[in-house]
Amino acid sequence: MRTLEQYLDDQLAGGRQYFTKDEAMSALGINAGAFKSASARLMKKDRLVSPWRGFYLILRPEDRSSGAPDPVRWIDLLMKYLKLDYRISLLRAAAFHGSSHQAVMVIQIIVSKQIRDFELGRHRIQFIYLRPSAFSKTNQADWLQQLKSETGYAKVAGIELTLLDSARYFHKAGGINSVAQVVHDLGDKADVRKLVKAADCYENSSVRRLGYLLQHFGHDKQAKALLPFARRAKSLKDLDPSVTSVSEDLPSMSELDSVWMLRVNTSVEIDE
Repeated sequence: MRTLEQYLDDQLAGGRQYFTKDEAMSALGINAGAFKSASARLMKKDRLVSPWRGFYLILRPEDRSSGAPDPVRWIDLLMKYLKLDYRISLLRAAAFHGSSHQAVMVIQIIVSKQIRDFELGRHRIQFIYLRPSAFSKTNQADWLQQLKSETGYAKVAGIELTLLDSARYFHKAGGINSVAQVVHDLGDKADVRKLVKAADCYENSSVRRLGYLLQHFGHDKQAKALLPFARRAKSLKDLDPSVTSVSEDLPSMSELDSVWMLRVNTSVEIDE
């Protein structure tokens, strides 16, 4: 009778680095109690980790220093296991598109269901909820790309969605300066037609925030395309809603941007 450890070796030999509890129990002919005991032993030996109940990842020797494989290698598998559509966005998507200043030990995933965040080894997986109607409008194939790994592909926001998601979820993207860095690095790569179509699915204030930053960094073509959204604005919004008072070093005349209908309540700083 094969052991669970032998089952792991067989999976790896076949190029498969994950399995479900039900698959293993069926293949080995064991019950839930026996599986629980065997899997616990292998977890202590750093052979297994479980990012979700019933879903297991097999650790290769090179994965053990970080405590888990790079999530790009298994997030698509986990989402299929959970039967959920998704997209990787914000910091990891920005890094994928060439914003080299962005952190990579956090992977932020936009989904249409409330899911708890978790850590696996040194990796942090953060789920960002978007109501189903808005999610279905934005998660279009033409606006997504594929992030390749040796185990397959993961869905990642295209440049346009990465910019818009960062402007919408600026507080989860490291704050307004981190978003500014993304806009600085990626803004001129955005396809204007896609940007305008996708922007129509976002809150007006988020689009205006992005438009201001695009203009600030001289991405004039992309900024100009978003001006019609600013003209629809019915009220002033803060560039950075998390700031409670205006920075003292801001000139008084810069506090109001009448083009984008924004109170520029903080200075923007990036790494050149």
